[in-house]
Amino acid sequence: MFKVNQGRNALLALVLLVPAPSIGVATQLYILPGLFGHLVALLSKIWLLVVPIVWLFYVDKGDLKIQFAKGRDLLAGVGLGLLMFSIISIAYWLLRSQWIDVEFVRDRARQVGLNSLTIYSVGAAYWIFINSLLEEFVWRYFVYRKCEILVPSPVAVVLSALLFTIHHTIGLVAYFDWRATTLGSLGVFLAGAVWSWCYLTYRSIWPGYISHIFADIAIFMVGLQLLFG
Repeated sequence: MFKVNQGRNALLALVLLVPAPSIGVATQLYILPGLFGHLVALLSKIWLLVVPIVWLFYVDKGDLKIQFAKGRDLLAGVGLGLLMFSIISIAYWLLRSQWIDVEFVRDRARQVGLNSLTIYSVGAAYWIFINSLLEEFVWRYFVYRKCEILVPSPVAVVLSALLFTIHHTIGLVAYFDWRATTLGSLGVFLAGAVWSWCYLTYRSIWPGYISHIFADIAIFMVGLQLLFG
């Protein structure tokens, strides 16, 4: 009975959490671009953080324990991060002229207010250092662990990566054609699988967070080149 209830709770947690970022991205980019869309996206971010914390305290009856990064965490994070940085940079260098319509990307960016270098820089700093930490907490510490209750660990790695990819794909569609969107979605899925595997292996979000920083730096360098280069 306990396992049944645990599985039911895990599924409910995923149902409450996973659609939120997709709703935020879709509203911001397609349904109501502008102030209201930004507000919905912000509320979805808040929901994404609040649900795991409330669930941890009031459903799981647990607590948040802050663990400092160990040497192995740093080594794994930097190694994987440099690899991800290199792959993203090389892929962009090889495919940018054939697969990316720069003017279309810039026009879409203007529609959501990303045509200012100052705004872009502030947003990049937030996404690289803060949002990546929040994503590791939400998608690895919370979502992966809930998936692990429902399915075996290797399957949970794949499932959590798929769930992590959905809202990123919705965002990519707004800026790129099917080829770049497919490649970008595959990259997000593989990165999500690697970060979930890191959590499975180390039981720590630090390797994922550190490598996530490197990946986001590469992504925002690409965005800088596309929008302002």
